[in-house]
Amino acid sequence: MYAQNKINEFKPTILPSLVLLLGIIMSCLSAPAHAERIKDIATIQGVRSNQLLGYGLVVGLDGTGDQTTQTPFTVQSILSMMQQMGVSLPPGTNLQLKNVAAVMVTGSLPAFAQPGQTLDITVSSMGNAKSLRGGTLLMTPLKGADGQIYAIAQGNLIVGGVGASANGSQTQINHLSVGRISDGATVERALPNAINQNDSINLELKESDFSTASSAVDAINRQFGANTAVAEDGRVIKVTPPANKNRVSFLAALESINVTPAATTAKIILNARTGSVVMNRAVTLEPCAVSHGNLTVVIDTSPVISQPAPLSNGQTVSTARSQIEISKEPGKVLKLNSGTNLSDVVKALNAIGATPQDLLAILQAIKAAGALKADLEII
Repeated sequence: MYAQNKINEFKPTILPSLVLLLGIIMSCLSAPAHAERIKDIATIQGVRSNQLLGYGLVVGLDGTGDQTTQTPFTVQSILSMMQQMGVSLPPGTNLQLKNVAAVMVTGSLPAFAQPGQTLDITVSSMGNAKSLRGGTLLMTPLKGADGQIYAIAQGNLIVGGVGASANGSQTQINHLSVGRISDGATVERALPNAINQNDSINLELKESDFSTASSAVDAINRQFGANTAVAEDGRVIKVTPPANKNRVSFLAALESINVTPAATTAKIILNARTGSVVMNRAVTLEPCAVSHGNLTVVIDTSPVISQPAPLSNGQTVSTARSQIEISKEPGKVLKLNSGTNLSDVVKALNAIGATPQDLLAILQAIKAAGALKADLEII
């Protein structure tokens, strides 16, 4: 009751967003662990997207293209393209182009993409063009990391425009140096099928954990038989599909198997700019004392002995009761008689108006003293 009254006394100074965030986190931490599908915690090795990159030209701009005196590569690209089309310019010709811009074209080639499939692409100016609005991307080869051409891009750009404000003036509402072309690239080359190249398939956990890998192996072997899966390490699981089963249907069944992941390591994320604190599980503290400026934090745990009633055949029970005392100035002490949880300390610090820098310094000191049993990450 004493702790609750003290919290109410300092309630106007508590950061509402932080209190709400901590409430949501603690409610999530109290929920029991549940099973997840293998497709949610692991990926199939080799089944992934591949980045594509190309250099091209955008034409048809309304005087908003590159200033060719400052971007000579745009002029060189125009001359090279015209020569390929059979147009030769006299030596020494000084082109002053305003409707052309040199651009970089990026896209992603998804797994199992086949020739003829279309992809979305992003076109970004690499010179000093003012806007790509209304432009048309000329045929641009898109290459992978191996230097091979996997797609060809071309089309009209869609770029954000300019809107009018309440007083009638124009206001830029989007970045005009970047545009997109939906279905703007066509796949010309297919990648090898990764799932049919080898006799076995490797699953890669998104988060390395030996316990989770072991649980996944047990679940797979229960479903498909012994020795179907073997854990190579804490991340990779080698799976050997049955010889008489279709590879695609096997993978579909494999991804649907439920696995209960192991409890993760306690981790605390602290935003040093805003003071936001996020914990992935309940974090407990050991007895310690911290002094920081005019702030003093004392965390102590004392045993509480519960004696049974006479002739009740009961047993003496000893429990630990934790007390947190936080003082910022003389006569202003906040006490919380509860479990020694980090969430209590954070809420108490905010209740007396501690700054994010104070919170950061105190948590670092508690961690350095070995009283904080969690990884502390500062962003």
